[in-house]
Amino acid sequence: MNFARIIKMRHLISIVCFFSFMNLFAQKIDSLSPVQLNTIAVSPNYGTSEIERLSSVSEMIIYAGKKNEVIRMDKLNADLSINNARQVFGKVPGMSVWENDGSGIQVGIAARGLSPNRSWEFNVRQNGYDISAEPFGYPEAYYSPPMEALEKIEVTRGSASLQFGTQFGGVVNYKIKKPCAIKKMRIEAVQTIGSYGLFSTYNAVGGTVGKWSYHGFIQHRTANGWRENSFYTTTAAYWYSSYQFNARLKVSGEYTHNSFNSQQPGGLTDQQFKNNHQQSFRERNWFGAPWNLASVNVHWKANENLELNFKTFATLAERNSVGFTKGITIADTLNPLINAYNPRQVDRDRYKNYGIEVRSIQKYQLLNKEQILSGGFRIYKGNTDRNQSGIGTSGNDFDLSLTASQYGRHFTYQTTNFALFAENIFQLTKKLKIVPGIRYETIQNSGSGYLNTNGNGAINLEKRTRNFFLFGMGSEYAVSEKTNFYANYSQAYRPVTFSELSPSATTDIIDPNLKDASGFNADFGFRGTVKNFLNFDVGVFHLQYDNRIGSLNQNGNVFRTNIGTSVSRGIESFIELNVMKFFTDSSRVGEVNLFASNTWMNARYVRWNNPEIASNPEKKIEGKRVENAPEYIHRMGLTYNLKKFSATFQYSKVGAVFTDAANTELPNANATTGKLPGYEVMDLNFTLRIGAAYQIKGGINNLLDAKYATRRSGGYPGPGILPSNGRTFYLSAGIKI
Repeated sequence: MNFARIIKMRHLISIVCFFSFMNLFAQKIDSLSPVQLNTIAVSPNYGTSEIERLSSVSEMIIYAGKKNEVIRMDKLNADLSINNARQVFGKVPGMSVWENDGSGIQVGIAARGLSPNRSWEFNVRQNGYDISAEPFGYPEAYYSPPMEALEKIEVTRGSASLQFGTQFGGVVNYKIKKPCAIKKMRIEAVQTIGSYGLFSTYNAVGGTVGKWSYHGFIQHRTANGWRENSFYTTTAAYWYSSYQFNARLKVSGEYTHNSFNSQQPGGLTDQQFKNNHQQSFRERNWFGAPWNLASVNVHWKANENLELNFKTFATLAERNSVGFTKGITIADTLNPLINAYNPRQVDRDRYKNYGIEVRSIQKYQLLNKEQILSGGFRIYKGNTDRNQSGIGTSGNDFDLSLTASQYGRHFTYQTTNFALFAENIFQLTKKLKIVPGIRYETIQNSGSGYLNTNGNGAINLEKRTRNFFLFGMGSEYAVSEKTNFYANYSQAYRPVTFSELSPSATTDIIDPNLKDASGFNADFGFRGTVKNFLNFDVGVFHLQYDNRIGSLNQNGNVFRTNIGTSVSRGIESFIELNVMKFFTDSSRVGEVNLFASNTWMNARYVRWNNPEIASNPEKKIEGKRVENAPEYIHRMGLTYNLKKFSATFQYSKVGAVFTDAANTELPNANATTGKLPGYEVMDLNFTLRIGAAYQIKGGINNLLDAKYATRRSGGYPGPGILPSNGRTFYLSAGIKI
């Protein structure tokens, strides 16, 4: 990888000057003020249950003043065997979940009115590094780690843009379990059976031998699926190893492999959904995405005031599909002209991404108080090779071979990125922290390929280079040791993606002045814990999304441009009360935790750039609700704990959504647009621990067998309404020795 071509010399000079200046500044202040060092007030993790909050500084990243949640998986009663996101993120207020993928292979979540499509409005990471297809050009997360393998999930809202870059929704960081530090070997195994042929096996081993630590797991899951034609099989494997050279230097490396084959049952018309939402009219559609991730991490503690971390990472992955993807009104039946089924369409992507992130944390004295500076830089190179519209076989299995000489469409895309970022905690008083931050970003995209094989479809995307700054300011005021007010404002951005830069047909027109989406997130709230009986976080938010990209009809052609601005405002509230501890510390009769995670949201378009629509009152978009944005998301319930038994009941109520910007009420013939009604669903899960080594878990998903859908699809995995799973059961047995 030739970094000389990625960043210019002035960027290197900026890095050296920036860190040299800040280091000298900190040392100069220390030399002028020979005072006794005071330990900065780094807040401990809050929480009386599985929901906690990140400390002011965690793993060299500043979280003071930012809205965040930490989900502790070991305390969670949820169906982890199928990555049930509705349950896992149940206590994170405002989390929209697309539940069309009953396998749990791909988690689709979003917040504050954004689209949950494969979590692409989040910056999705595993152990701190990227895992999506291409964070700048195609940020869809086709790989989601098995929840059974996780120690915790860290969710930070849009204010994380200064530290992590590309995103509007925030950052989701999946943290895999760490090696056992006190034993040479610890073995964990969980076996699960469930409805519709579900079988899952998770097996892990880890430990510490001298200065070496290691941890690895293999998880395999297979099921026929709740809907017809929804068989799947998935396997994930992971290995981590580290060496502690001394108290200051640690080097570690890890590798992840995931592969799956998933049959896609396709969409339904609204009438088909009403008649039988479990049926399917597509049995020849398949999807798979082999995923490989690798990372090397070097952590060096130079002294008590300075730490450095060097992380390099790589993604080598594919996205493969084969199927009959015509509208649901076109039956996939035998073609009498060829006495066989029609050939299927084959689409294949290959991703090769590499990156480096370097972070530092510097403590220094100012005004007789300890301050903290966190900064670093990022270098990234992404390569995507996209082949689409290949003519495949007429068979039924997962066969990606072609019957034609080449694909109907082919593109190659490249992205290079350089970023420099810094935030500083200024401890102004014992209770008040101010956290300003800045990020400088350079993004360069280029691409080439062809739209068809007729000789007139060649395209060469103009190289686009953007240089810009993002700014932010956070603050935190401690009311008590474990409660605080927080406020944050951070600019955000989202680069133009590959699909937006390349026309879908030769007659499509791409606006040469197409701009990246930009905007900001703002938060204000009050959070913390009260003694051992109350855990809460109540706040308001404002998200502005400028330069949203979409398509307009212009002189009979599709014109892709920046269509307008949307604004999401609302209230996010999480309250959990331990009823018994509110009255007494005695737990002889057990503990009852009541929880409520509520969001009220108004997400609407405030500006629309299409003059034709703007001048027609009947087609006016301004004031319309943002697609896929419910007006409310309520999840509430209770958890009962008695000694080694725990059970959780969760009730979810989610409002209706429109599936297009025009807020179309009635579905079209292909069921790709139209309002989706709100829904209510209940879940019941339990955990029973037997001794120190054994546990049994089980539960009922969708307890009352509610009939609902959270998504309509315009293309893959099959146009139409995509039903959510009905009632299913599971039972797990685990051992840890």
